[in-house]
Amino acid sequence: MNGRLHGQVALVTGATRGAGRGMAAELGAAGATVYVTGRSTRASLSPLNRPETIEDTAELVTKAGGQGIGVRCDHLVPSEVQALAQRIQDEQNGRLDVLVDDTWGGDQWIEWKPIWEHDLDKGLRALRNGLETHLITLHTVLPLLVRRGRGLVVEVTDGDDTFNDRYRGSMFFDMIKVAITRLGRMLSEELRPHGVTSVSLTPGFLRSEEMLERFGVTEENWRDGIAKDKWFAISETPHYIGRAVVALASDPDVPRWAGMALSAGLLAKHYGFTDVDGSQPEASRFFADAYFGGDQDANVEDYR
Repeated sequence: MNGRLHGQVALVTGATRGAGRGMAAELGAAGATVYVTGRSTRASLSPLNRPETIEDTAELVTKAGGQGIGVRCDHLVPSEVQALAQRIQDEQNGRLDVLVDDTWGGDQWIEWKPIWEHDLDKGLRALRNGLETHLITLHTVLPLLVRRGRGLVVEVTDGDDTFNDRYRGSMFFDMIKVAITRLGRMLSEELRPHGVTSVSLTPGFLRSEEMLERFGVTEENWRDGIAKDKWFAISETPHYIGRAVVALASDPDVPRWAGMALSAGLLAKHYGFTDVDGSQPEASRFFADAYFGGDQDANVEDYR
């Protein structure tokens, strides 16, 4: 993929870890200059208290072949997002080609309970972290794309068009993810007249840093986790969704996808890219056919 996005500028919010880090790294591998934001720095970790930092992600982008620029930014604070937009304006002469809107930080507040049993303050905090951050970012950063009259906006969510009629197990979580998916559609209506394409995009069963820890495995021996949960066989690395973003950003006909809710697996089949191990996990199709379709005897490997 090296060089496909040389000269382009991207912003990946919430890029400290997980899908955000994978998308930033792949944009870097394609040659882009990538601003990566998050709250965890080497000087001060975020409330999640995890070891990954935004400086680490920026270094991964540069090592992959791009230019990584780490910016500590709390996307709940409009003044910090405004400072970020102004920095891109100043350093890149107003150029921004790709906005990947991936802030989340809601896991610590979500309870898998009925709404009347869910702690109200935690639920509302999840809404702020998971949705309000997206709205603040869009309000502040989109003018960079609109003024140029071109570009791509990717709203990172949970679930594509095959999944969005299914309840996700917590009203607050479901509300956030459905709203972000809908953002891809609504933004398309507002951005299309300005030459900017908007989509929503979901990973499948993501092997994030936290998920690997939960299964007691590393990326090198991740298949050992299948013994704990056979569905782990459908999992994918954060680089897979990253390659989906690169494919979209490299496509001169990307407006064909405008407003759609897409998955990494769907785009892999369309564009021909693979995960790092050469597989093409189709998690959305698997969930629809087997996991939610009731086929407990499904062979997960048939969906890779």
